[in-house]
Amino acid sequence: MAVTSDPLIGVLLEDRYRVDAKIATGGMSTVYRGLDVRLDRPVALKVMDARYANDSQFLTRFQREARAVAKLKDPGLVAVYDQGLDGSHPFLVMELVEGGTLRELLRERGPMPPHAAAAVLRPLLGGLATAHRAGLVHRDVKPENVLISDAGEVKLVDFGLVRAVAEAGITSTSVILGTAAYLSPEQVSSGAADARSDVYAVGVLAYELITGTTPFSGDNPLTVAYQRMDNDVPLPSTVIGGVPRQFDEFIAHATARNADERFVDAEEMAEDLDAISNELALPKFRVPAPKNSAQHAAATAFHSRPTDDYRAAPPAPAPPPVPPPAPGVKNPTRQLIRDPQDWQPTPIEDENVEAPSQFAGIDIGEFAWERQRARRSLVFWVLIVLLLTGGVAAAGWMLGSNLGALI
Repeated sequence: MAVTSDPLIGVLLEDRYRVDAKIATGGMSTVYRGLDVRLDRPVALKVMDARYANDSQFLTRFQREARAVAKLKDPGLVAVYDQGLDGSHPFLVMELVEGGTLRELLRERGPMPPHAAAAVLRPLLGGLATAHRAGLVHRDVKPENVLISDAGEVKLVDFGLVRAVAEAGITSTSVILGTAAYLSPEQVSSGAADARSDVYAVGVLAYELITGTTPFSGDNPLTVAYQRMDNDVPLPSTVIGGVPRQFDEFIAHATARNADERFVDAEEMAEDLDAISNELALPKFRVPAPKNSAQHAAATAFHSRPTDDYRAAPPAPAPPPVPPPAPGVKNPTRQLIRDPQDWQPTPIEDENVEAPSQFAGIDIGEFAWERQRARRSLVFWVLIVLLLTGGVAAAGWMLGSNLGALI
């Protein structure tokens, strides 16, 4: 069966943003690697499904949310550069994060020890806190919306899209499937959401980081969603051994069924996480990007395709190579740290340290030359000493042999 190439590959959206390679497809959008040909800058293009193009209510909300999110500046947030509509394609232009998603990392490595989980949660909460101070709510915090760069940066993406889609009155089974595990009780019961709803989702995410699984499961999204109405999120220590008491309390506080009993927002939750990290003396840790990510596969497909002019839309490429299958999820065991080599905190070496140009005040080149000359001189004098010693010995032998004759 032949694989049909994506018709958007090579298209220049609004005569500025070239679509280069597909990264991932979701229920309401497709994300591409692209290029801003005006600034010669790689970007991520989130192209919404064509069904939204004729929905004026969605487009209005989409533009409004994009403007609001573009004003946010925080290292824990993916920057939004632009938004537009090209024919039947509403799209967002965002910062391109070279790396992968937290979901892909969890699939590769499984549950995290506390210091690794804290390293993921801290920048995530920092980005959410910036949004909450601006009066914005994410509504869809989940591993798929957390990106990890090759440099170890953790960033949250997709602010405002859930609200825009909800107001458009268009639902998607895949969207519900991806969100059900992280919905707060009030989102399930009434659809209402505020900063405390994001706190609940981060609490569920923290539970998953520690245990390797979400707290509720079921045969369908509705079953999963409604379980949290009558059940508390279990303590992680009841699922996997070795979890510090402080993390049990942290997750229980974030996932209280009554919203009034949770952290009021991401900033308060971050302050509690910092206190726990200090109390447990958690080591610094750089979060690794997943190796077999969709983004890496898209980058490989793009860079392996020759183009003469970066402004010219490239021809439709052959289907990108399928990345090797990621190892199966490592099922949680009775112990928290199953594979220490996966999550060992490693010191970050200083790559800017230069080799010294001098030794003992002498240039390295001159020092090496002097050392070689000294070695030659030493060899020369050793030879002279040997020759002199040999001469003296020979003279002594001859003198001794002829001593009788001389007497």
